[in-house]
Order: sequence, then C-alpha cells, then structure tokens
Amino acid sequence: MSAPAPDDLSAYAPRQHPGAARLEGRLVRLERVVPAHLPALYAAFSAPGAEGNWTYLPYGPFADAAAFEAFAERTYFGDDPCFFTVLSRETGAPLGVLSLMRIDTANGVIEVGHICFSPALQRRPEATEAQYLLMKHVFDTLGYRRYEWKCHNDNAPSHAAALRLGFRFEGLFRQHMIVRGRNRDTAWYAILDHEWPALRSAFETWLSAENFDAEGRQRRRLQDCRPAMATH
Repeated sequence: MSAPAPDDLSAYAPRQHPGAARLEGRLVRLERVVPAHLPALYAAFSAPGAEGNWTYLPYGPFADAAAFEAFAERTYFGDDPCFFTVLSRETGAPLGVLSLMRIDTANGVIEVGHICFSPALQRRPEATEAQYLLMKHVFDTLGYRRYEWKCHNDNAPSHAAALRLGFRFEGLFRQHMIVRGRNRDTAWYAILDHEWPALRSAFETWLSAENFDAEGRQRRRLQDCRPAMATH
C-alpha cells in the first residue's frame, strides 16, 4: 500500500462534481438515472425478496408505481445526491440504484449512499462490480481523497458489506439522526486515496472471469484478494 498523503496540501485544487459519467464494466454499467429507468426500477424493487430494502432507508416501500415515480422525480434527478442506475450489460435491465452524496469538491470528500439493489443484483458479482466502478470513478478519474460509507448501527448487512469492500471503520456517531421516528446511531467507514490502489487490484482480481467457475461460484473471496495490510 502506498504512503499516506503529505500534510502539505497547499497546491491541492478542488475536484470536479461526478457529473453524468457513464461507467462501463464487464457485467454492469452505471449511468445517471433518467425517467425511462423508473418503471423497470419499480418492478425490480417490487420483486419477491425486496421487502428488506426499505428497513434502513428513510423512504419506501411504495404503494404503487405512481407513488414510486413521484418519489423518484423528487429524489433521483438532483446533483447531490447524484444517483446512478445499475444496468445489466447482458439484458440492459435496470437492477438498482446507488448515489454519490455529501459531495465536498473543495476537500475531495464524497460518500456513497442510498444503495437500493433489487434481489436480482444483491449478493451477486454485478453488485460488487457496481461498487467498484463508482469507487474507480471517484479515485482514478476525479481524484477525490476520501470515500465514505455510513450506515445505521443496527444494520448488520451494511456493516459486513462495508468491511468486505475494503472500508475501514472509523467510529460511531451516537443519536446522529431520527429516522422513521426512531433513533439512529450512525457507523462511519471510509477509504482513503492512498488505500485505493491495493483495493483496486483486489477488485480487479476478484471480478475477473477466471475467478468464477462454470456455475458462477467464486474461487477466491474478495477479502482474500487483498494484501494482509489492507484486510480487516
């Protein structure tokens, strides 16, 4: 892993907003949400097994497609959060959304959030590739210094996902928010720019076609593709 950034950042320049980038992977592509995605997203989010998506989000589930589309039009088309649709490269179908948010271009800090993956995307290589593509865009293309992940402290799957993806736990903000009329203690995780090269190499090793057998089973876990100093 490379050395941390120097303390002298006097020459540091503000980073660009993520904008409307289209990010292409082997399994999925990411593009900004557009109205044409909404009917398929509603169908994906209404599939059996999707009920748990809303447990820790401050919105949803939605009574019908019209309610979802009204929400999406208020939420998905702004500049912060900056929402991306995850689309299958094989079928072109929208499979979920995630966003870049709390975008601090002056300090090069950005957060991934509002992650809502359909059952067709959850716990699949496509989901990992979607996360990788967004990280790669943030660090390699835009040159941000810090990439954050925050979650409700009760959300065990989100904790596990953050650690699997290479985020480092930084602490707990107690009574940070009120969500759905209940307290939320928020766990903070982050990846720093000097940590990214080792993580990028691990993602690329894990995502390679050679890492999966004929039935699509992984040969090595993502965590096992990272050098010891980058594991948790």
